[in-house]
Amino acid sequence: MSHTSARLLRGAAVAVAVGTLTAPVAAGPGRASPASAPAALATGSPGPSPPGAAVRDLTPSVARQLDAAVHKVMREAQIPGVTVGVWTPGQPSYVRSFGVADKSTGRRMTPDLYLRIGSETKTFTVTALLQLVDRGQVGLDDPIGKYVDGVPDGNRITLRQLAGMRSGLFSYSEDPGFYKALTSNPQRPFTPRQLLAYSFRHPVLFQPGRKFFYSNTNLILLGLVVEKESGQHLNDYIKQHVLDPAGMKHTLFPVGNEFPTPHAQGYTRQTANGEEADAADWNPSWGWAAGAMISDLQDLRVWAPTVATGRFPDGTRMVGAATQKQRLTTPQTGSIQGAGYGLGIFDVQGWIGHNGSLPGYESLTVYLPSTRTTLVALLDTDTGNRAQEPSTVLGEAITKIISPAHVYNLPVARTG
Repeated sequence: MSHTSARLLRGAAVAVAVGTLTAPVAAGPGRASPASAPAALATGSPGPSPPGAAVRDLTPSVARQLDAAVHKVMREAQIPGVTVGVWTPGQPSYVRSFGVADKSTGRRMTPDLYLRIGSETKTFTVTALLQLVDRGQVGLDDPIGKYVDGVPDGNRITLRQLAGMRSGLFSYSEDPGFYKALTSNPQRPFTPRQLLAYSFRHPVLFQPGRKFFYSNTNLILLGLVVEKESGQHLNDYIKQHVLDPAGMKHTLFPVGNEFPTPHAQGYTRQTANGEEADAADWNPSWGWAAGAMISDLQDLRVWAPTVATGRFPDGTRMVGAATQKQRLTTPQTGSIQGAGYGLGIFDVQGWIGHNGSLPGYESLTVYLPSTRTTLVALLDTDTGNRAQEPSTVLGEAITKIISPAHVYNLPVARTG
């Protein structure tokens, strides 16, 4: 298998690369553009951070350091455009956009743009599953074969193992036939069953629960469970039970080529000929429950603490306390201490959340509970930098400045 095909669907890997896809430029629901151009650092000049503080005060000096760090990563990784947001209660906020959203026109990157969020979709799909667990409609230790027929080892693989990336199922996005089908016609639609067929032609990689392996197949199966037990299409369930209660009006789960405006174009080399292409009009149906969603900076600012705490912004429970505790049990997945993966979510050096990567786009949405700090980064490329995801390089550079005791750093991605 080519290196490119193995990278195709990436996400919050912690030890393994995965991903998702981009969506089209077809007109979707538009919205008025708020104050565009560079969002400024909020005013205020708090005192110096105490020794050993988990997060540094976002003084003008720290903001300048962040500016310089982002510019450096952009130059080294050749990133066209980036938007970054950092928020801590009682501190000035940092919201900046750098570079361009459209290389052909020079249109600037701005904080109001929609982008594909790839494997961050997994946090929404698993949230839907956990809500059904809370209602007693499914059990985390139920075998997937109870809900979906034809799954290899389906009588032994549990929903918990699927959500925790410990099923042993081959990831359909690493199948050479799938990669050829996708890149030969990036606008073609895929059904969940078609995606599973690419996976199930491969043998199970290991005994369920034995180890961690990031597989997008897991999330396609969980999406089917949510649909079967809720009686709703996955996108409708997530909108009604997750997005609407969270007040996330600029986040959506497309069913086709929808891409609301204004949005950034997305640049990738994950193409049939290896040349760079604008992937903004690719159909994201192949990512489905593993990576098809779209969002913007402000909505992801809301989502970071919501998914990390299990509570909606109004304080009501999104996921029950006991279930959320299980979700946040994050066994170590690789060689780096402090990096683990739970149920559709990771904890990397204290930062809880998920990343996403699909042709043309990368994202990172994480939350540091000790200081209630949120970090969101959105990029309009997925082209890697020295075998690392650009979002990982950017997250590491930012957290070295704002939280030196909690530096976001994933191991170099392994492709299979």
